[in-house]
Amino acid sequence: MTAPRPLVVVGDVLLDEDVEGVATRLAPDAPAPVVDVTDDRRHPGGAGLAAALAARGGREVVLVTALGDDAASHAVRRQLRGRVRLVEIPLHGSLPVKTRVLAGGRPLVRIDRGGGEPGEPDEAVRDALAQAHAVLVADYGRHTASAVRRHLESVVPRTPLVWDPHPKGDPPVPGARLVTPNAAEARSLCPGDGESLRAYAERGSRLADRWQAAGVAVTLGERGVLLTRPAAGTPMLVPAPYRASGDPCGAGDCFAATAAAALADGALPEEAVQRAVAEAAAFVSAGGAGNPALWRTEPDTSVRQTPATDPFALAEQVRARGGTVVATGGCFDLLHAGHVGLLESARRIGDCLIVCLNSDASVTRLKGPGRPINPVADRARVLQALGSVDAVAVFDEATPQRLLSRLRPDVWVKGGDYSVQELPEAETLRAWGGQAVVLPYLDGRSTTVLARRAALAAVPLKPGGPAA
Repeated sequence: MTAPRPLVVVGDVLLDEDVEGVATRLAPDAPAPVVDVTDDRRHPGGAGLAAALAARGGREVVLVTALGDDAASHAVRRQLRGRVRLVEIPLHGSLPVKTRVLAGGRPLVRIDRGGGEPGEPDEAVRDALAQAHAVLVADYGRHTASAVRRHLESVVPRTPLVWDPHPKGDPPVPGARLVTPNAAEARSLCPGDGESLRAYAERGSRLADRWQAAGVAVTLGERGVLLTRPAAGTPMLVPAPYRASGDPCGAGDCFAATAAAALADGALPEEAVQRAVAEAAAFVSAGGAGNPALWRTEPDTSVRQTPATDPFALAEQVRARGGTVVATGGCFDLLHAGHVGLLESARRIGDCLIVCLNSDASVTRLKGPGRPINPVADRARVLQALGSVDAVAVFDEATPQRLLSRLRPDVWVKGGDYSVQELPEAETLRAWGGQAVVLPYLDGRSTTVLARRAALAAVPLKPGGPAA
């Protein structure tokens, strides 16, 4: 497998602050809620968030942005250290700080402070762009893209460029491979009546023509993304894979970063948009930009995660609100009715279901040569498409005990062809008060049986008689 190709992100970095709390009363001097603070988190926003998201999975990412000598700039440098390489433009003023006050997970008010103007970029900016396999411009209307515009224009003919626009920012440079306004930005940039798919298709096509862009992908929230072209034609609608319930803050950055990374690796725009829609949905489900796992200083890489909902962050969130975390595991090589029934029953036990999936090497050790029939990426994708499955984590050992020690589910589920006494995981769960259970399983359904039937069906018939 080839390494992910380098990506350059250009744009405005912000410092985002989330003040979380509980509001149960009003202030005595005004009809305003009183928030008892329970948590206070700060992390890079804007282009800083987009760059950090693009760097997940080990991709080399260079962030070209304006930073100063203020406290917010220093905070951003600390959190991005070791994640991305910074190429700085001097900032005249202070970095913008955006503070959200939330109660019960819902925003009450946002407070914006600070701001400055970027200075003149040096040759390091030109050199960074010259080495990029793709460029993402995360424009937040703070003029970093303006300062770097002449350098961006020089790379467009040979390098895929994704431009995430802002109504107060510059128009994309001509020749952008993909421009990614959200619905509100599309309405602001191209006013008109209606919020139907047809209305957004017309806006997208007009914007693509205005910007001389190869494509415009209008993000429409739960409806998905509408990919349009400059000439009138049938747009492509990429629906969200499921209804993501979570904090949508940063979903646009996740979408743009994923699309740019896909283009860097040689994907077509249609493929890039499909990947980006799926990743943005998973990002929202995992808690958005405020997900603590996203900014963990030393991420644990002993267990590989699938490129969707972070199972560990999901488990933390469900536990934090008093819910029940359910997990099950297996190879799931050829998904059949027995698997589906088990997963649906397991999901009804609690508030989320996480599947611990054997890696390809683990399946081969357990089942022998020729297995798995389907590689782990395909098996994970099929599982994630089921409404009963909230997240998937892959493990390499014979049993998922090491993974379970990190996940700490309340309930561990296996099918009825096991007994609780036989499960090595049962003892592991007792360490934190969890419980292993066995659920009824449909008889006669197994991957091995299905594989044998398929093999027999593949044997050519002898002339005049059944297969030998």
